Amino acid sequence: MDAPKHPNDPSLRSFVEVAPDSPFPIQNLPWGVFSTSSDSRPRVGVAIGDLVLDVAALEDAGLMPRMSAKSAFRQPSLNTLIAAGGYSWSVARRHVSQILRHDDPRLRDDKALRARALIPQSQARMHLPIEVKGYTDFYSSREHATNVGTMFRGKDNALNENWLWMPIGYNGRASTVIVSGEPVRRPKGQIKGPDFPAPVHAPSRRLDIELEMGVIVGVDTKIGETMSVEQAQGAIFGFSLLNDWSARDIQQWEYVPLGPFQGKAFATSPGAWVTTAEALEPFRVEGPRQDPPPLDYLRQTGAHNYDIELEVELRPKGATQGVIVSRTNFKGMYWSSAQQIAHHASSGCAMRVGDLLGSGTISGSEKGTFGSLLELTWGGKEPLALPDGRTRTFLEDGDVVILRGWKQCEGYRIGLGECAGEIAPAQ
Repeated sequence: MDAPKHPNDPSLRSFVEVAPDSPFPIQNLPWGVFSTSSDSRPRVGVAIGDLVLDVAALEDAGLMPRMSAKSAFRQPSLNTLIAAGGYSWSVARRHVSQILRHDDPRLRDDKALRARALIPQSQARMHLPIEVKGYTDFYSSREHATNVGTMFRGKDNALNENWLWMPIGYNGRASTVIVSGEPVRRPKGQIKGPDFPAPVHAPSRRLDIELEMGVIVGVDTKIGETMSVEQAQGAIFGFSLLNDWSARDIQQWEYVPLGPFQGKAFATSPGAWVTTAEALEPFRVEGPRQDPPPLDYLRQTGAHNYDIELEVELRPKGATQGVIVSRTNFKGMYWSSAQQIAHHASSGCAMRVGDLLGSGTISGSEKGTFGSLLELTWGGKEPLALPDGRTRTFLEDGDVVILRGWKQCEGYRIGLGECAGEIAPAQ
């Protein structure tokens, strides 16, 4: 067997057959939580090709190191593994990478263990990968903020005065974070149209998506403790795709003076797989130039953004095929994930292992790169034409939305899997 290599090494090969366009080659190894019909206990797994590697089964076989006093892998969430710290994250990933290598016989040649530990993803039920301690959503794409501000306040007042000075965000609801694949119930709320004499309480008529990246915090801090941007970068366990569903009509009526509330509180969908920050390290790039320069606690040097291609597929009710309505890239975010965490902690706010941060809607500079239907249809004034002749301004019951993210490399693709949700009627 060859000497150990870094898990990101492009030359690595697995004994598991992986298609060239699979999002899950051996260089990725995202973490998730799954169960099966034969074993209903949620436990930790790793995606490789179209299989799930049962890491708890590897641990039972003595092939994984002990991460903590109790098993980190026979758990219903990744929180125990994350709480073990950054060194342990890296060690665990290296062990999985080594075991899956084409020239390592321990799993490859053990037929009985392979049968227990390698499960087709089609037979796995995926669960929410983390126990979400707190959820915060940011507003960090300048293009998105400018588009929305233009619609709501006019072009000359699109960005509020504070937007260029700090990452704007709000604290959302951890209780309604649901894993990809779970249906999204159309919310009810107060709505007041321009011709309404008074608001009504009714199902949202302007249900929208938000293409985001979810950031999973990997450290605990004490109340009063702060973090530098570099410390915040090291506090990121990993990333998943994220759809922060939004009821625009409810939001528009309620957001003054305190911001989003019920228009956002009904559902937030992260993907089932968490790609580690280590796996995405080769794709770090510098973000846009920040002018005015941020205050000292937000200043960053080097590459803190990520070059990740993103797309949104809309599959209307009854259709067998969807249509790609947006393609964009995560690298253009004005405020980086590290700056978001540093700002979050700057007041002395305690951060927790398992905190989920939404990047904010990711939009580019042209219409086909916008990350919300609000922008893609310019507030509903420019409906999207679908291949079957139908149109959409906002989501209808039965519509399915699928988010995807990836980075294409030479000979393989690092992907974040899919983040999907189907709209269910209001109760």
